[in-house]
Amino acid sequence: MLDNLATGFSAAVTPENLLWCFLGVLLGTVIGILPGLGSATGVAILIPVTLTLSPLTALIMLAGIYHGAQFGATTTAILIATPGEASSVVSTLDGYQMARKGRAGPALAISAVGAFVAATISLVALMALAPSFAKLALGFGPAEMLAIMVLGLCTIVVFSGGALLPGISMGLVGILIACIGVDVGSGTPRYAYGTIDLFGGVPFVEVMIGLFALGELLNQLHQGMATPIRARFRDLLLTKEDLRRATPSTLRGTVIGFLLGCLPGAGSTLASFMAYGAEKQFSRNRKQLGKGAIEGVVAPDAATNAASNANFIPTLALGVPGGATTAVLLGAFLVYGIQPGPLLFENQPVLVWGLLVSFFIGNLMLLMLNLPLAPVFAQLLRIRYAFMYPLIIATSLLGAYSVKNSMFSIWVVLVFGLVGYAMKRLGLPMAPLVLGLVIGPLFEKALVQTSALSGDAGVAGLVFGSPTAVVILVLAAALVGGPALYRRLRPAAVPAGTDRETVTAGAPHRNDNSSEGNS
Repeated sequence: MLDNLATGFSAAVTPENLLWCFLGVLLGTVIGILPGLGSATGVAILIPVTLTLSPLTALIMLAGIYHGAQFGATTTAILIATPGEASSVVSTLDGYQMARKGRAGPALAISAVGAFVAATISLVALMALAPSFAKLALGFGPAEMLAIMVLGLCTIVVFSGGALLPGISMGLVGILIACIGVDVGSGTPRYAYGTIDLFGGVPFVEVMIGLFALGELLNQLHQGMATPIRARFRDLLLTKEDLRRATPSTLRGTVIGFLLGCLPGAGSTLASFMAYGAEKQFSRNRKQLGKGAIEGVVAPDAATNAASNANFIPTLALGVPGGATTAVLLGAFLVYGIQPGPLLFENQPVLVWGLLVSFFIGNLMLLMLNLPLAPVFAQLLRIRYAFMYPLIIATSLLGAYSVKNSMFSIWVVLVFGLVGYAMKRLGLPMAPLVLGLVIGPLFEKALVQTSALSGDAGVAGLVFGSPTAVVILVLAAALVGGPALYRRLRPAAVPAGTDRETVTAGAPHRNDNSSEGNS
């Protein structure tokens, strides 16, 4: 391991590679800030630029774009509720609320710190466990992936909070919207009504821009022009309490992101939602989630970056892309004459370990870039909203148009902007709708594949015949029913200084003359 690391550092830490790594993370940050582009598009666009470079240098730059886009996408998600990537959608839930309370600086800073910590831990795990996790991921077939998707759907209950019926309803609406497009099993269009633009389904990024950016803007206009935030500079810095609260959430998000990132096709978007759902269950401050809790920012960002690193496990060890961006990078490998697979670590150790070491260097550069700039970015919220609103609208529409260079994307943003505004006015939860949109296509694909392979046993027989799938389904059942069962079985605790009769209202109790409740 140490020999491999020494080989990687000697290959990655050269002036040329460091320069291209810095350019990659810088361009990636800019690409992430622009809504609609995303890391996959950025990497695809810039592959031709790297053709004159050596394979290692080119891959280091492209990997820098990949990681930089994750950082940049969170910036706009927190500041103006405009997620730059699908994986940064969850960051808007608490990040934007923190920004509205004058804590945009801590939100951006903890996002950068948590992402760096998660990237470092997951990179160590990637180096140590890549062959073993590759074999584990190879054993995940359609039945196991179907169980994973069921687990993901169960988090809709977690996101719903106390409003269970509206949450489940919005989750089902999201799944129905995800059904628009070509049927996976038969190849026939569904609910497209002859519109060619809908054959590929409702575009996810445009929907997110409409729901969050435009919907929030319309809601604020309805309530009256918001006043600029006048936060003091010291309010824009992290405190010890912020770090204390963020530490366990960072670790939980890292573990969840790494495990899901190892699975081909699961992607970092699902990891960010699952990490947020875990905070809803296990965080000590879970009641504050959705209202500007720092745990709601750092956990999904940590999961996103851990999943981004873990996506390279199936990509490098199996030649199977872990997500959309690694699929593009897999094409770049082939362009440079490199064949990913089980023998890559043995045949080209300098390239593999140099690339892995560059992940740490790139994330360190991103931390050094973004952490000092967090208070500077937060100052944007001091601009009068008469100037900010047109800028947000222009950025949103330009970002949506850049996805496909089509006016159809603009119409999607406008329609779902109205939908987002209506949901905010009616008090309907938005996260379950987004989660349904994310998991719907993945669930359908896994279900169709499982059905095709099941034969006479049927889908249930194939799923319950897999021990791994059964364990995952048990986890899903525990996620849904565990907290309620725990609250039912847990003995009621009486806080100090509280009237016992108030706490145990309606329950049999002694009739004594104790003055305990009047303390």
